[in-house]
Amino acid sequence: MKISLITVVYNNEKKIRETIESVLSQKNIDIEYIIIDGASNDNTLNIINEYADRISLVISEKDEGIYDAMNKGVNKATGDIIGILNSDDIFYDNYVLNNLCRVFINNPKVDIVYGNILYIDYNNTNKIIRNWISKDYTSNFFKNANVPPHPSTFVKKSVYEKAGNYNQKYHNASDYDFLFRILEIHKFKSKYINSYFVKMRVGGASNNSIKNIIRQNTAIINIWKDNGVSLPYYFFPIKLIKKLKQYFI
Repeated sequence: MKISLITVVYNNEKKIRETIESVLSQKNIDIEYIIIDGASNDNTLNIINEYADRISLVISEKDEGIYDAMNKGVNKATGDIIGILNSDDIFYDNYVLNNLCRVFINNPKVDIVYGNILYIDYNNTNKIIRNWISKDYTSNFFKNANVPPHPSTFVKKSVYEKAGNYNQKYHNASDYDFLFRILEIHKFKSKYINSYFVKMRVGGASNNSIKNIIRQNTAIINIWKDNGVSLPYYFFPIKLIKKLKQYFI
């Protein structure tokens, strides 16, 4: 079983090396590693090129944002399974993808596998800021303000082929829309693994300012509406409480 792992990056010379080495350090696994660079003008591309012989595909060109870049990677992917690791993030250990593959092999009817993530300090990967522990998907999963952590979610390529790619009109909630569609609308079979998959540095695009948080929540409202599903009145209070709890677990 081959995994296509996609990293999208733009001007991240400080952390891209760590991400690349985290991917290339994965043990006992067939990886197609794809990097989509948004025409970086710092030293990012030079660092990427140092690993050119171990990276399956590098595309460096201007794009329309992070989800446009992700879509480029998905369209080029040839693996059985597709995962996305952002350029600030690293895998929890060197056996994440090997263990993930075993789950798919042992559960052939499963289309989606997801786990937990740790939010870590930007400069200290051992300093935990938030602890996002997910749960099994149920009929009330999204209504109770749950969503799988996107960096820890791996899906069969056939899921993208049937459900479509990331819808850029939802901006920084495009990953939420994708997860909502594949689980809540299309009902692909999923399996939650109570293990850490990824360490994610704080300060992501969706929550690095009040403006972006408001923009994301507005997009979530539109995602539910566009899919013909009623958003519960208690959704956002529960969402806030669950997020706050992640700082104390």
